[in-house]
Amino acid sequence: MQQTIIDDSEINEPETEREEATDITKAEHADNTGTIDNVADNVERARTLSHIAELLRSYECQRQTADNEIITVSQTGQAKQQCSNSPAQVFKRIGRGIRAVWNKRPKLSYALYAIVFVAITAVSVLFLQWSVYTEAIYAEDAEVDDATRILGSVSGQLTRFVSQMWLEGDWRFLLNFLALGLIYLTIIAVLNRFWISTALFGSIMVIFAIANKFKVEARNEPIIPADMNFISGGNTGELMSFIPTNGMHLVNTAITGLMWFIGVCIGLQFLDRRNGLIPVQWRPSRFVSVKNMAAAVTRIVAATTAVVVLSSFVWNLTVPNSWSSRLATNLSDAPEMWNGMGDAVNNGPAMTFLRLVHTEIMDEPEGYSEAAMRDIAERYAQTAELINSERSNEMTDSTVIMILSESFSDPTRVSGISFSEDPMPAIRSVKNTTTSGLMVSPAYGGGTANIEFQALTGLSMALYDPTLSSAYQQLVPNMDNPFSFNQLWNNEQDDGSVAFHPYNRNMYFRDRNYRSFGFSRFYASDGEDQMTDLAKIDAAWYASDESTYRNVLDYLSETDNAEQFVQVVTMQNHMPYDSWYQNNQFIDADTSVNLTDDERVSVETYAKGVNYTDQATTQFLEQLNQMDRPITVIFYGDHLPGIYQTAMSDPDAQTALYETDYFIWSNNASSSAGTKLSEEDAAFSSSNFFMAELAEHMNAKVSPYLAFLTQMHHAIAAIGPASLNDGTNPAYFNNQGLLIDYDLLSDEDRTLLHDYQLIQYDMSVGKGYLRESAFMDIH
Repeated sequence: MQQTIIDDSEINEPETEREEATDITKAEHADNTGTIDNVADNVERARTLSHIAELLRSYECQRQTADNEIITVSQTGQAKQQCSNSPAQVFKRIGRGIRAVWNKRPKLSYALYAIVFVAITAVSVLFLQWSVYTEAIYAEDAEVDDATRILGSVSGQLTRFVSQMWLEGDWRFLLNFLALGLIYLTIIAVLNRFWISTALFGSIMVIFAIANKFKVEARNEPIIPADMNFISGGNTGELMSFIPTNGMHLVNTAITGLMWFIGVCIGLQFLDRRNGLIPVQWRPSRFVSVKNMAAAVTRIVAATTAVVVLSSFVWNLTVPNSWSSRLATNLSDAPEMWNGMGDAVNNGPAMTFLRLVHTEIMDEPEGYSEAAMRDIAERYAQTAELINSERSNEMTDSTVIMILSESFSDPTRVSGISFSEDPMPAIRSVKNTTTSGLMVSPAYGGGTANIEFQALTGLSMALYDPTLSSAYQQLVPNMDNPFSFNQLWNNEQDDGSVAFHPYNRNMYFRDRNYRSFGFSRFYASDGEDQMTDLAKIDAAWYASDESTYRNVLDYLSETDNAEQFVQVVTMQNHMPYDSWYQNNQFIDADTSVNLTDDERVSVETYAKGVNYTDQATTQFLEQLNQMDRPITVIFYGDHLPGIYQTAMSDPDAQTALYETDYFIWSNNASSSAGTKLSEEDAAFSSSNFFMAELAEHMNAKVSPYLAFLTQMHHAIAAIGPASLNDGTNPAYFNNQGLLIDYDLLSDEDRTLLHDYQLIQYDMSVGKGYLRESAFMDIH
């Protein structure tokens, strides 16, 4: 091949630039030209003059390609260079270009982070709130102005949730913003990647909101922590089955939106040269420097602090006077532990979920172990054998109806309340002829589901931690296969127990909890199994007891099953009490003293409601007497209404505000008709002992658990809240209704109480050793 010697002057470049370019070329092609001693120094220089070098290289390559010659630079007689357009060289140049662009990425500002943080958190609050709102529905002939319709729309409700901060001084939007913001901030602190954290947090919020929307539409209740058990229990594959057909468009839209959102976040993560929010080099060669180690410590401290603060906030939400509960209260939080849906609508689904994350159920009693529980099971199995040797009947051979009568009690027992006419003469007469007495309620003015929980399970609210305010919301949803007495009838047949409640089925999560308890059907004012012809009395708000009883009678008449457990929770006498009734004779009969005007109106309205219950209940018993099947009824009031302000101010009248009426009655077809237990056994009780009393009233055989409750009831007639004692320990009452000094209890009674704590702990949050034995079964 012909070689041409080119003189340096033929190249139209300054000599100095030519030399610099040649040096750069040598540095960049060190693999072809040999070892370059000062590569590190030349790299920086090469970057500065890279443009000139690239122009020169391009010029030389073009000349050589055109002439198909090898250009030899021979001024020194030594240097030779071959220019190549091979793919490897092309990719190298592309790689260097990409690295150059990559290293010039911008560091996005912290101000942008703050703006995105606020926007994503605010949108998340509104999105979650959207999931619990529904459009207001009006009758076709209703005359509703445009403003009302706008406010009743979902958009109007969302607007009000935000604007109530400055219009009404209600800060619940801000509370939810802070709660979700704390979660968001914790994710950022732990991952140390702002955009990845944003993608994760945003995805969680979208998924939660959509799932919450579907659950509200299907069951009228929000998602709670107990729902996570469904996923952790291996049912993830069934989740799609809960999506309604008309909800697939929403799901598809959400998936599409999420894909775009996540894609944008990932793109920004690559675009943002800041990379870590707190940049730290973890490679050993770069880690050991004061600046880097300080950054590493800062990152660890930030992540730890965020996790601790979030955990503390959630952990203490239900702890009275804790920092987080005070903060929530100051920001207008008003927990509705009796109504999960109402709590989510009014306080926000985020707060509803978080306040149910942690509940201190009860401390582990001393000596709890498998051996201890096995010993208890064996001891009370022997007690059951002794009791059963003297009894001939089976409870499950009869239909048992347990009636929780909302707020029913004798108003004349309250200090300062009197009438010239007895509000409850018929029930007073029934109490005189059958097993009856007074029940100590764990609450005044509310807590219906807790009293119901005690009656159905035999467990006492007084033995739980004070932070457990609602067993149906904080405990039962998290219990694994909880026991309730209706299950004794389920052992005999599949439809052994049913429930009736003339109100929303999800109040206190009853729909969920009744399924957990094993009720085969639940009849309520809404849902699939609806009660029919529920009527109200005059202007009253709630279904009458008479219409509730009629539904129960219709069911009993239509079913062929003569042995069932029927749970009934009425609503007629639920607060408020505001002159609902047209013909109220108790207005003129009221001889109460020292009442305020508002208190007097409430007391008179309530007394009329009690009178309606008195009539409806005795008529119900008469109709049961006409049935040719054994039926026994447990009837009790759950608590007194919270209307006795005057009596509440009297320290000597406190106990009476926790005493309601109860009786156990059997119809004529029952072998226990006309039975009345002695005053010693029945004059005073609490709802956790009702089933033990029922077995005694029916002369029925018992399980080891019922044998224990029977023995416990004989030793301590009733267990009440700590507020009736020293504020710390439960209140224990004897069969005369007098408070028992714990220090004066016998060793046998203290052993019984300790056994009670062990049993309750094992059944509630322990290992469940007793369920593995036959402790609950009747043999």
